[in-house]
Amino acid sequence: MGRRHGSATFALAAALAAVIGLASTARADDKVLFQTDWIPSGEHAMYFGGWEKGLFKKHGIDVTIVRGYGSGDTVTKVGSGAADFGVADLGALFTARARTNIPVKLIMQLYAHSPHSMFVLKSSGIKDFKDLAGKKIGITPGNSHRVYFPRTAKLAGLDANSVTWVNTDGAAMAGLLIAKRLDATPFFAIHHYYQNKAAKRAGEEIVVLPFAGVGFAIYATGIVTTDKMIREKPDLTSRFVAAVAETFTWARDHPDEACTLHVKRVPEVAHDDCLGSLRAVVTYVFNDHSKQTGLGKHEPQRLKFTYEIVAEAQTLDPKWDFAQAVDLSFLPR
Repeated sequence: MGRRHGSATFALAAALAAVIGLASTARADDKVLFQTDWIPSGEHAMYFGGWEKGLFKKHGIDVTIVRGYGSGDTVTKVGSGAADFGVADLGALFTARARTNIPVKLIMQLYAHSPHSMFVLKSSGIKDFKDLAGKKIGITPGNSHRVYFPRTAKLAGLDANSVTWVNTDGAAMAGLLIAKRLDATPFFAIHHYYQNKAAKRAGEEIVVLPFAGVGFAIYATGIVTTDKMIREKPDLTSRFVAAVAETFTWARDHPDEACTLHVKRVPEVAHDDCLGSLRAVVTYVFNDHSKQTGLGKHEPQRLKFTYEIVAEAQTLDPKWDFAQAVDLSFLPR
């Protein structure tokens, strides 16, 4: 009886250990590779800071975040399976999907309008887009600012052919503007803080001419993933979107903490530069538009206008069904 009792106890203990082991396996965090759209400046503080704070882990995600090399590259990497989720411009996604049927969708809209803009020096006397006539504008190969400039110029009442484009290295553009070798340079408005800091050291001041200011209000940056991820791992997709939503809300409400943790992950970024970019970014995400539609969602007419602009700029089929590139069903309700 003692031996039988001991055997039964051992068997029960073994079974219990197996159950605990299975439960532990079930609770294991999902490993995710998340690629941003560019270098990890303060505009990405919500991601890297949230990673350091454990906000992704809170949603059962063991995330690794890597920098991107432009939205087009991120869409390609996600589409090929080299990354699970990514940060990319909706225009780049529309273009890639319409041309090559890349199996990638936008699952959360972040920027309610585009941060495309022109930077000019206050001392130049350039106050609006019309004043760019006859001026020299720096540009890099494939830069979306040049692609969108003709429509922006038309909205502003400027002849797009009246400007001179000067090919240059992206890293040198701000310096050339400050040195007055260029009259204007294309940058996202969210980068104004640290570029203007450099200008002030030279006794100058940078003024921003936003494309959106003349009516060029198109959707921009968002979160993307593959059709396969959506189809095969809907729970992970939902948790990832929820995690991103939480990182943005947290970073908006606690910018200093977000930047402190971001700099811990990315020490080459100055804390004040991080704050400047982060505070600018949240205005593109949390605004009157997001109050009306809900965080991460689209207004149908603006979405339609966005595709019309992209199709015109990239010579895409204007009748292509752009809805196939979007799935917002995973947004937190």
